Amino acid sequence: MSEPTTIEISAEAASHKGKFFLIDVSFLGNGRVPGIEITNEEKLIHPGMNVISHPNGMPDQYPERPHLLHVPDKGGMPRDLEELAGIWIVSEPLKRLFEQMDTEAFAFVECDFSLADGSPGPQYYLGNVLRRIDALDEASSHVKIKLDHNYQTGEDEKLYSLVGGASLVFRQDVVAEAHIFRQDHMGAPPICDRAMFDALSMANFSGVRLRDVADI
Repeated sequence: MSEPTTIEISAEAASHKGKFFLIDVSFLGNGRVPGIEITNEEKLIHPGMNVISHPNGMPDQYPERPHLLHVPDKGGMPRDLEELAGIWIVSEPLKRLFEQMDTEAFAFVECDFSLADGSPGPQYYLGNVLRRIDALDEASSHVKIKLDHNYQTGEDEKLYSLVGGASLVFRQDVVAEAHIFRQDHMGAPPICDRAMFDALSMANFSGVRLRDVADI
């Protein structure tokens, strides 16, 4: 992998504050973790894989229905947004808002959820943002670019890195009507627009962290 290059920040990047936001799971702090586990995790892993695949929108993606369990000794009840094995765990109210804002962007898989005493818990889903677009305005952004060699194609592929900070600008003409998406060639949380940010902020969901991409 080549040494990263940095695009110089421009005045335009600063003018885009408040337009797009990274959305991910907020930290609990003090080493705490969510008090849930996927009891049938091994059965959800497809042959040849080491981890559970992210929801992809295909019916019957998993061999059986995911089963969440609250483990009080591990931590408290799950918030509206948690993450296990790199996969979002999404509450029913948060799922409804996501779908109201941008139905086509998401894939959700309904889970069973048992409390520690065996009684049913509130409804949760495995969730994933499927939409991927290449909307980054490189000329107006401040971001590290790495070249990673793809041995299958024989070509170097561009990768954007947020390590050490970044200031991102996205092209509205490419984003168009999308309220949430993943940026191609960037290993980062999903990115939402101001409309999604406002809706999430007004609802005050627990566990949701929003960061302005103009100043990461």
